[in-house]
Amino acid sequence: MTKRVSKVFAGSRIRELRGRIRKTQQDLAKDLGLSPSYLNQIENDQRPIPSPLMLKLCNLFDVSPAYFGDSDEIRQIQALREILGDPLFKSASLRPAELQAAVRSAPALADRFVTLYRAYRTIVRERSDTEIPHQALSLSGNGLSAPHIDTSGSPVMAEPMTTVSPYEAVGDWVQRERNYFDEIDRAAEELYETLDFSEGLLAANLERYLRDHHGVKTLTDSTLDSRSVIWRFDKRGRRLLMADGVPSESSVFCMAQVVGRLGYGRLLDRAVKRSGLTSSDARDLAHVGMSNYFAGALLLPYTRFRQSARTKSHDLDQLQRQFGVSFEQVCHRLSTLQRPGQEGLPFYFIKTDIAGNILKSYSATRFSLPRFGGLCSLWNVFRAFATPGELQVQVSQTTDDAVFLNVARTVGHAGVSYFDRPRRVAIVLGCSVAHAAELVYAAGLDLTDERTIIPIGPGCRACIRTDCRHRAIPAAGFQIDAGGEERGVVPYHMLAQSGE
Repeated sequence: MTKRVSKVFAGSRIRELRGRIRKTQQDLAKDLGLSPSYLNQIENDQRPIPSPLMLKLCNLFDVSPAYFGDSDEIRQIQALREILGDPLFKSASLRPAELQAAVRSAPALADRFVTLYRAYRTIVRERSDTEIPHQALSLSGNGLSAPHIDTSGSPVMAEPMTTVSPYEAVGDWVQRERNYFDEIDRAAEELYETLDFSEGLLAANLERYLRDHHGVKTLTDSTLDSRSVIWRFDKRGRRLLMADGVPSESSVFCMAQVVGRLGYGRLLDRAVKRSGLTSSDARDLAHVGMSNYFAGALLLPYTRFRQSARTKSHDLDQLQRQFGVSFEQVCHRLSTLQRPGQEGLPFYFIKTDIAGNILKSYSATRFSLPRFGGLCSLWNVFRAFATPGELQVQVSQTTDDAVFLNVARTVGHAGVSYFDRPRRVAIVLGCSVAHAAELVYAAGLDLTDERTIIPIGPGCRACIRTDCRHRAIPAAGFQIDAGGEERGVVPYHMLAQSGE
């Protein structure tokens, strides 16, 4: 398998870091031993970052080389490709080189454009029952707004609507933080080590800690399950009530969450305040996310877990048994190991349901999911639903030629009666094939045989593969040839636009 060496252009990220420490371009050039003109060319993406300079930048700003990677750029380009595929833009599609140039020169503007399109889609969905046509949606001075009809029959502009859903806003914030929150992570690890928690007795340790330090009793409540409630914290009565039959790993996670909320509430608050989230719903969701993060960091303390993961070649089943947690908790924790100077492997983590809805997604790699369309049908997550509980291993190649090794498996409980409808979801964990030697799942795979690599895309709208037999809709930026001279599995050919 031929490995392409790509040049790294990251001028906007260098400017951002320089701004944080309030250095002029000339001052930074002096610190790096460069001429100001050479640094100016790098910051304007006229030259790539050489490897020796990359090392100097990492040491100076205390970041990993992944910070200068092109994962954010790829995500933005794919999002723009999807957006420009909307019929709203008609023939406004841009060539890949033009999209890349736009993202590199103005990443913040690209982000604002994505946010604006999200707002448009939100309004269209929420107002579809009023039959407002697309043309009636307009921009006001403060954002997107939609008209209503007054008593005279004339359209009147309403107040601007929320541009991004709280759920999306929180997800974007966590992704910007690389799914790692240093203060919370270190506090949870310190608590674990200070109390000398035992890996095999976490439930007893946490139950005792809640009782002795917070006066909270942990009890079972058989009525919760009938209301589809897993646990409830009775703050006034100082009781943590668990539904009957909750798996041990779930009950342990619940107790760890409550430990974080009661003992480290101010720490969690600080993280949310720094997020910049504006709506109360988004901040509430962020609080839940931070308590979940604390729980994961407490059950799987950073240094111990990272070392065990490396020793066991990231065998998920072995890690699950060692720490007494769930498959999902192990996968999610592996995606958070981004402590500066002590990074774990850069994984992406995705949780999806059988319909392809993304429930969670975080990426420390260049792997990117579609933001406005469906998932690629060639992805092994769909095979996982066909074989519940079995691990599916896949070597896949994205449209930018990056190759990943990933595993997928369903999680969830079996039905307790004929009328039960248990929730079935799947977890996907993956990383670059460059790290295959550190993964047990590479055993027996011939990574040099390109025939075994599955070509996947970011969703049909943004996928540039012209020969895919599984395509559902044409991609943005291509002309369609539906001529009748021949017919393939897909009833049209995609042709590159002139100049592409």
